[in-house]
Amino acid sequence: MPFSFRSPFSFLSNDLAIDLGTAITLVYVKGKGIVVREPSIIAINQKNGKVEAVGTEAKEMLGKTPGNIVAIRPMRDGVIADFEHTERMLDYFIKKAHNRRVVVRPRIVICIPSQITQVEKRAVRDSAYRAKASEVVLVEEPMAAAIGAGMPITEPTGNMIVDIGGGTTDVAVISMAGIVYSRTVRVAGNEMDEALVQFMKKRYNLAIGDRTAEELKIRLGSAYPLDKEESMEVKGRDLIDGIPKTLVVSSEEVREALSETVGVIIDAVRQALEQTPPELAADIVDRGIVLTGGGALLRNLDKRLREETGLPVLIADDPLSSVCLGAGKMLDDFELLKRVAVE
Repeated sequence: MPFSFRSPFSFLSNDLAIDLGTAITLVYVKGKGIVVREPSIIAINQKNGKVEAVGTEAKEMLGKTPGNIVAIRPMRDGVIADFEHTERMLDYFIKKAHNRRVVVRPRIVICIPSQITQVEKRAVRDSAYRAKASEVVLVEEPMAAAIGAGMPITEPTGNMIVDIGGGTTDVAVISMAGIVYSRTVRVAGNEMDEALVQFMKKRYNLAIGDRTAEELKIRLGSAYPLDKEESMEVKGRDLIDGIPKTLVVSSEEVREALSETVGVIIDAVRQALEQTPPELAADIVDRGIVLTGGGALLRNLDKRLREETGLPVLIADDPLSSVCLGAGKMLDDFELLKRVAVE
């Protein structure tokens, strides 16, 4: 169903913008800002199919549920991996955004990675319609992130954005409200967590869970040597004798574990720079590269990119919210939304 772009001046507007992420879903309500920021996880009772928990509550259950309850991440690599559970999760977040009262079916702007297939786009649209949306428009994540980061995307100048989410990293060059070049690599925050799980297994024969890996990444992770290296205790299960064990891990080790994943992201940026038309590349030399998404918070990633590319690298003011804030701004600017909407 095409988005009809009816008058935005609805007195009782309940329009929404949703950043449906692999790791976190954010919901923006027109006139209120971001009202939902929760993990993209749903816990299901397998005996009766009932939803036990969604979001933060479901994340608390990860790795701790009894056999009949499973905590599911229905999004993978920025796209829907589990149609039914994505729909149920979306339904929950839409209701939560409207305090469980949805009088009128909302019009929804949803952000998607820039290089997904028509089938994947249809899956996102269908999930939103089944979760009671009246109209759905899709916008590419790097475009929304650039708007949310305050970049002058409508001007005839080159803007480079690197949006590092949970499942994908989107690298894009934007000019005159259009994407001149884009590349999506399915390597981002979740791959970093998995790299840490494998590193602990290989080096220490220690099994750690996803939550522990994420904590390690946040507390010790870096892409470039720190001024003062740090360490922390890590609890897990010894794979040889099967008993719980505690180890001290250093920030140097975490950086080593993340080096391959960080390398893939840097290569994607390099390729984007090679493919950018010369006139726009000259603008990027002046303006620099802007980092958004949760991965932008990996310490010294900006420093590493600066060293690898020789260009200025800036981190958006609120990198975690940039995509959702950009989509939210489009709810108030229908002309811009028409220009950037994905067919």
